[in-house]
Parts: sequence; structure tokens; C-alpha cells
Amino acid sequence: MKKSFFVLAAAALLAACGGAPKGYTVSGTVEGAQDGDTVYLRVREGRQMVNIDSAVIANGQFTFKGQQDTARSIQLLYPGKEGKGLSLSFYLENGQINVALNKENDKVTGSPLNDRYQPYRDQFQVLENERKQLVQQFNDTTLTDEQKSALRDKFINVSDRVDSLMKVVMNENITNLIGVEMLKNLYYSLDLTELEALVPQIPAEYQSDERVVRIQEMVEKMRITAVGQKFTDFTMQTPEGQEVKLSDYVGKGKVVLIDFWASWCGPCRREMPNLVEAYKQYKDKNFEIVGVSLDRDLEAWKKGIADLNITWPQMSDLKYWDCEGAKLYAVSSIPHTLLVDAEGTIVARGLHGEELQQKIAELLK
Repeated sequence: MKKSFFVLAAAALLAACGGAPKGYTVSGTVEGAQDGDTVYLRVREGRQMVNIDSAVIANGQFTFKGQQDTARSIQLLYPGKEGKGLSLSFYLENGQINVALNKENDKVTGSPLNDRYQPYRDQFQVLENERKQLVQQFNDTTLTDEQKSALRDKFINVSDRVDSLMKVVMNENITNLIGVEMLKNLYYSLDLTELEALVPQIPAEYQSDERVVRIQEMVEKMRITAVGQKFTDFTMQTPEGQEVKLSDYVGKGKVVLIDFWASWCGPCRREMPNLVEAYKQYKDKNFEIVGVSLDRDLEAWKKGIADLNITWPQMSDLKYWDCEGAKLYAVSSIPHTLLVDAEGTIVARGLHGEELQQKIAELLK
């Protein structure tokens, strides 16, 4: 009995002194919402967003309460009516978090991570508003081709500024959840040198995150298949169903371009005429191309080969993004190319257009 008394007394003392966890309170407003409407907290599970809590708006405000031992990224969703909902992502951590969900200027403040991110949010919002205005202008049916071209250039410029800001946010915050979440969105566009500098800085509490583990595995595969390494072999099937190995083509005395592509990939189709031209120019000069398709439909793959005038060897396992070859070479976006010299050593990755043509010409001198 005395032991129980002292345990309870100690717990009460800790709570009074602030030693016990306080939990979180998320409260805020939603522009255009009515009392009785519902808002949701959602998290990503795999490729889907899943509701984990809900709150009904009363007196113009909603409130969530709970306990979050490790900060996490979360989404607040107001479904709205007729597809006119609103959403924003923020960082769920213990403390008082204040949210204003609006059409053009969301605000999330009150806790350390959210206070740190809000200035970045403001910058992203300015850029997003610029993009929306450009899209609206582009819908003007009276625009000339010259005016449309100018608007496209402006849109690309704004998008590039968004990408640059994302990298700044990532690099300045890689030792906290803000940077980790940004890395999870950007890793596919980073090279091995950038990833090797960032990944070791991820805090221990996020090292076991599913996507972080995937990034770590990708970095290791990128090391194995980096420029200067010998090619890694794999086996797939031709469009006719014949089993072939990459080594049937690579390391046989020819310079080989390995092209990861898919018939459903718009950028791949736009790049293909460059490869057709390169093949026409160099195929009789100790040069070969091997296409590795991320298609999942055999007939679509065959049709893509015919439509795009592809005449070089092709292989696939029809596993889409689970393509074994793509995973072995840490390919996270397509089109993606590797150039391999006559001895089977990787000499370049990720080249396209004129840059690729110049490198092929250099190797075949």
C-alpha cells in the first residue's frame, strides 16, 4: 500500500513539474467551412492517404488532441463540397499547434517544427500563386503562339524556382523531420554524391522509416552501379518471350547504351527520336543499344516498339516499377540511360539529347 502511494505521489509531482508528456492540441479554422462540417487528419500508408482522426467544426473552429512521441508529417483535409476541398501538410508534434487552412495563405504555427517551416511555406505559396496565374493566362483563347511560348517559359522558370527552394529546405533541415520529408520527395532527382552527403545526417528516430530505408538501399545500389563500376548482369525476356541476359550484349567489345524506358512514358517517347538517330549513325561502328522496358502490358510494349521505330534489342519482365533491372541499377525515373564501354565498365549515367550524342561520339573515336 505504501509503495503504491509513493508511485502515485511521484507521478503527480512529475506532472506538476512538467516532467510528464503534455501531448498535442491542434486547433484552427477552415476558410469557407460551416459548423457541423468535418475535418480529418490523414497519414500516408504506402501509396494511399488514410484517415486517422476526425473533428467536427463548432463555433468556427476544430480541435484535435492526442499524444505524439516522435514528430511526424501529417495532412489536414477539409473535403468541402463539390470537389472544393482544402488540405495542407504539417508536422504533428506535442504542443499547441494553431492552423489556418485557407485558399491562398495557409498558416501553421505554435510548435518548433511548424514555426521553422512556416517561412518556407510562405515562399512556396507565393510561387504556387504565380503558377496558378500563369495557368489562368494560358487558358486565354486569344493568345498567339508567341505569347503561349512566353508563358510556358515563365511557367518553367517558376517550377525551377520551386525545385530550388525544395533543395534549400532539404539541405538546411536534413537533421530534422522537415529535411527528411523533403528528401523523401526529392531523392529520385539527386545524384550519388548528394545522397551520400545527406543520408548519414538523417536523425536516428527516422532511420527505420520505410521510405528512408528504401533510399538507403537505393544509395547502396547506386554505389555498385556508379560510373567506374563494372555492369551488373540480369535476365529478362524479349518481346517474343525469349530469355536473354544483359551480358549477351554488354562487355562483348562494343560501346552499349542501356536505355530504361516504357511505352507509357511521355518523356521517353519524346527522347526516342534522338536514340533512333544515334543508332542509325553508329550501329555499324561498334555501338549497340539495349532497351529495358518498364512496361507491364506485352501488347502495349510491342506497339510502342513499332510506333517509335525501335530496331535495337529489347528486354523486360513486364513488372512496371518493380522491374528487376531498374531496381538493380537504382533507376527511380525514366527515361534513364547508362553508357558502358567495350570492356563492360559504366562510363556515364543519365545522359540525354545532345550531351548523350557527344559522349557516344567521344567513346567511338
